[in-house]
Amino acid sequence: MNTNRHYGMDWLRIGAFALLIFYHIGMYFVPWGWHVKTPHPMDWVQIPMMATNSWRLPLLFLVSGYASAALFAKLGGVGPFLRSRSARLLIPLAFGMIAIIPVQPWIELVTQHDYAGGFLHFWSRDYFGFGTLEGIVLPTWQHLWFVVYLFVYTLLAAMVLAAIPERARVAIADGAARLLAGWGMLFVPLAAWLTILFAFPGYRETHALFDDGPNHLHYLVPFFIGWLLRVRPALFDTVARCWPVAAVVAIAAYGYVAWALWAAPGEGPPPEGVVTLFMAIRLVQGWAAIVALVGVADRFANRDHPGRAMLAEAVFPFYIIHQTIIVLVGYWLLLGGVGPLASFLVLVAATIAGCWAFYLGGRRVGWLRPLIGLQRKARDRPTALCQPSANISGG
Repeated sequence: MNTNRHYGMDWLRIGAFALLIFYHIGMYFVPWGWHVKTPHPMDWVQIPMMATNSWRLPLLFLVSGYASAALFAKLGGVGPFLRSRSARLLIPLAFGMIAIIPVQPWIELVTQHDYAGGFLHFWSRDYFGFGTLEGIVLPTWQHLWFVVYLFVYTLLAAMVLAAIPERARVAIADGAARLLAGWGMLFVPLAAWLTILFAFPGYRETHALFDDGPNHLHYLVPFFIGWLLRVRPALFDTVARCWPVAAVVAIAAYGYVAWALWAAPGEGPPPEGVVTLFMAIRLVQGWAAIVALVGVADRFANRDHPGRAMLAEAVFPFYIIHQTIIVLVGYWLLLGGVGPLASFLVLVAATIAGCWAFYLGGRRVGWLRPLIGLQRKARDRPTALCQPSANISGG
């Protein structure tokens, strides 16, 4: 393994989570179901949203796999790796579910199901009921489902590493790297995705962990490839050869996706069990875009910057708080009858300001740091901000 830090993957991760924030702001305006909605959703918003819809989450799992492999190599064993991941993921998850998330289902119940109780009544009486209320499972992890899935995939990786001798692990990694060599990086993962699509036609994401099997298979593909990119960095040479073609394929596929949405903006999902051309092209767009983005990050962004370390550390706190800010501010905008353009500008400004306040305030308070996903501050570790363990995707 090349132990040099790949700054391009850091920037890719920072950009992916920044994009996630803007995507969730867009959820306020798009016709798709969400926790709080503008009174007049706009069909055209679907078109820019679908530019990233097929690859934004798989890309997060890919950079998570890469950084998880880096952390495992740094800690040098399954035990330390699992202890680090458990503390850095499960503590913020519990804190988020108790203190950060509850306002989201309350607002959804109030605005879409005529729930009459105030927030304190909801939090003390209904939220911890361990059941459903108007179809909403309570308590809930909402957008923190990504943390749950990442921990499970981390646990799975640790189990595999513990069960397979090192020589066998090396042979498996070498074999997988050979499979992805050449144009395999573009075609093999895409073939896996298409196989999952046709094996489970029409499956819907639930983010509920135990009934989301096809979705797990879908996300484990990029997670494994991200891990492999770290342990077999020569694969970046493969990416370098094929990413320009992948970029062209991604743009062309998105052209079809955008045209399909423009031609039939209000068309609902197909019948259960039906695989459409739109679904397949969307997967082509998704994987080709990921290969292109990794190639761009490797070619043009593999360099450090004075602000990188802070941005890398800020990602997890931003992720924890951003959706609650969006839903809460969106609720106030809904009550105030604010128009779409003003609502968008307010949501962007409030979310960015709120995320920075949450991060900058929490990082200064020792006991808050683990709750918001930051490493405990050690007086004798002045370079802690630069460690890969200081982020959600790595450890």
